[in-house]
Amino acid sequence: MHLPFWLTTTGLSPLLIYQGRNVRRNIVRLPEAGGDPFGQYGEGSPDRRLLVLGESTAAGVGVQRHDQGLASQLARLLHERSGETIAWHTYGINGATLTELMENLPLETLPQADVVLLSMGVNDTTGFTPRSRFRRQLLALREALKPRYPVPIQLLSVPPMHLFTALPSPLRQVVGWRARQLDTVYQILARKQPEDFAYLPYETVTDTSLLAEDGYHPGETGYRLMAESIADQLN
Repeated sequence: MHLPFWLTTTGLSPLLIYQGRNVRRNIVRLPEAGGDPFGQYGEGSPDRRLLVLGESTAAGVGVQRHDQGLASQLARLLHERSGETIAWHTYGINGATLTELMENLPLETLPQADVVLLSMGVNDTTGFTPRSRFRRQLLALREALKPRYPVPIQLLSVPPMHLFTALPSPLRQVVGWRARQLDTVYQILARKQPEDFAYLPYETVTDTSLLAEDGYHPGETGYRLMAESIADQLN
């Protein structure tokens, strides 16, 4: 148990609950992206296949169509830089925790992939999922995916929620603290089990002009910025 965190959270709980309810009540609720959650850049058989799994980022919240979202923009960048044919597929559930993603993941119908990226952590942060449980769930997800995807899962860093200006203070600082704790779980797993996990930090979208109208999720340009940062590490 991380005692300082829980003592702080307990002491501030009435205010945090009040602020959390206000955020849920007032925030603009955006839908998941529409259109096909898959595509390809280039001709012929793919040289590389990308699969993005996760929560709202993988679901394309913040853009109207999946081809404007992270997986598509990342595939486009890799194609432009390498000339390779890059296929992409994304599967996300808006608002899902890691447990909920695992419960609903259609393992039998997921496509082939050479690169698997996991974008999770925000809802486990706001839901205060214990770090030990989060770690167990990551290991369970890895075991479920391993027969189909023997490559390491690329763990996209948990967003630094202390920078999310749509959240009031001190709620923003507390959930930011929690996000850093879950992100540390990612880093430790990647360091100790490199055959199973890789840690993939990326440039955080904090410029409000790059965010969607809810001030929380990336817009199309924001997803492009994320894709550029990730592509720099995958090349």
